[in-house]
Amino acid sequence: MPHNTRSLIESLKAARQEAGLSQRAVAQKTGIDQSNFSKIETGKTDITLSTLVEIARALDRELMLVPRKFVPAVKTIIGGKDEDTAPSPRPAYQLDDEDDD
Repeated sequence: MPHNTRSLIESLKAARQEAGLSQRAVAQKTGIDQSNFSKIETGKTDITLSTLVEIARALDRELMLVPRKFVPAVKTIIGGKDEDTAPSPRPAYQLDDEDDD
């Protein structure tokens, strides 16, 4: 599986497992053949954007494009960690040092 999609596919798999759903159950919800769904989760096949959106929604998730500079804040808010690409921890916000008197 290409490195640039690995974390996304792993997130979908984790969401499926967290929801207590089998591959077959998600495949049925989305109209995907179970064997194809398995290939998606193992990274053996690429999927279309529309299929990705359908899978995410079947798992009660929503896909969003987040500006890269806001990724640390979003990860802090949702409590997720991506050890491979996560920058050092920092607060979701920071107060200015200057007084606004």
